[in-house]
Amino acid sequence: MSDFIRRWPITPLQKGSMTAVLELGALLGALGAGTLADRYSRRHSIFAACIVFSIGSAFQCGAQSLSHLFIGRAVGGIGVGALSMLCPLYMAEISPPEVRGSLMALEQFSIVLGVVFGFWTGFLTRSIPSSASWRIPLAVQLIPGAILGLGCFFLPPSPRLLVLHRRHEDALESLARLRMRTPEEAQEDPLLQIELLEMRVETTLVKRVIDDGVVDDNDQLQPWNLKAELYAWRRLFQRKYRDRTMVEWSGINALLYYGPTIVKSVGLRGDTVTLLVSGGIGIVQFLAVIPAILYIDRLGRKPLLRSGSAVMACSHLTIALLVSQFESDWAAHSTAAWAAVAGIYTFTAAYGVSFGPIGWVLPSEVFPLSMRSKGVALSTASNWFNNFLIGLVTPVIIELSPAATFMIFAVACTLAYFWSTYLVPETANVSLEEIDAVFKSSAGQEDAQLKRQIEEDLGLRDLIRELSS
Repeated sequence: MSDFIRRWPITPLQKGSMTAVLELGALLGALGAGTLADRYSRRHSIFAACIVFSIGSAFQCGAQSLSHLFIGRAVGGIGVGALSMLCPLYMAEISPPEVRGSLMALEQFSIVLGVVFGFWTGFLTRSIPSSASWRIPLAVQLIPGAILGLGCFFLPPSPRLLVLHRRHEDALESLARLRMRTPEEAQEDPLLQIELLEMRVETTLVKRVIDDGVVDDNDQLQPWNLKAELYAWRRLFQRKYRDRTMVEWSGINALLYYGPTIVKSVGLRGDTVTLLVSGGIGIVQFLAVIPAILYIDRLGRKPLLRSGSAVMACSHLTIALLVSQFESDWAAHSTAAWAAVAGIYTFTAAYGVSFGPIGWVLPSEVFPLSMRSKGVALSTASNWFNNFLIGLVTPVIIELSPAATFMIFAVACTLAYFWSTYLVPETANVSLEEIDAVFKSSAGQEDAQLKRQIEEDLGLRDLIRELSS
């Protein structure tokens, strides 16, 4: 986009900073959204995040200086970060366990669809001689923001959050709507009654085990206060929750942010060729997400993570070796250059069926109700913080040593293989109320007896015995 370059010629560090400032805003948005989601509503928080995102997008589209772009990306990043935490959280809470993974993988599908659409919009407008060449792609992102914001008015509230707020009748009504039952049918449907009672059991267990100032003696939500908020966040770092937070240094964001730069580093030349090849990265990822949506609940999370991380590590290692061997004379080794491109595509496909969708699924599954919004917020924020670092340093280290860049990502993917092999439990087809048992955490063992007593008190065990007799 010659108009953009003419207006604001930027250094590699400025290029990295412009990319990274969105991730920094997303980090803040993800952390802040957890409190809003618990105190008010998942849906209303999503709507507010859409407004913030749209303000940031409008600021970028109308930018008159480089500082306007930085501000717009930071503000838009707050909305992106909040949405990246709120949407998986909401989907996890309204989905039945047997299809939860597939439904949540749709988030990654939508993200990749946006990446593909955004890239090729920029590709098609790049030759426009005016500022429209870059303002049009920035303006297009307002459309999905508006659609999601308006769609919030048609979404049912999260039944689990309603239970947390002691609104049991509203929770049953929302659950009936989600399971396609009428309010009258819900009163007589034993499966819905059991599902609602399981939610109530978990909430009551949280109240009896953890006194964090969030609810009072009558189980009513208290006004926000800083002490209770800090205590709730501190609990996330207790031993029983530490292994439920994930980070990501696979390299996918470096490819998406700096595709043309990285493609040039493996020997391809010519703006059209490098843009077409880097545009193919998004298309490969888009196609790879489709089988993940179809099979993530059948195959499970763990096998996909293990196989995906192994292929990703091998791909990065192969690229690093090819670059170190032939970067001094790519023109004489065009086959090696295209082999490196094949390695990039192989990595992207492996990521698309594994860490791409599962990175959104797992954080929303593994935390108990009392910690879910903040746990998802912390997991999402950790990813955005690492994306911030990747966005900031990639242009610089690519310029210093492309081979070292790919080697760093190869090491990260190797560590991801060991993480997914030895630390990640299988959560497919497990209800959110049973996750503690899957982790074999001390929380689950300590609370098992108390949970049984609560089930008796609330009548869940009586209902199950009645149905089985």
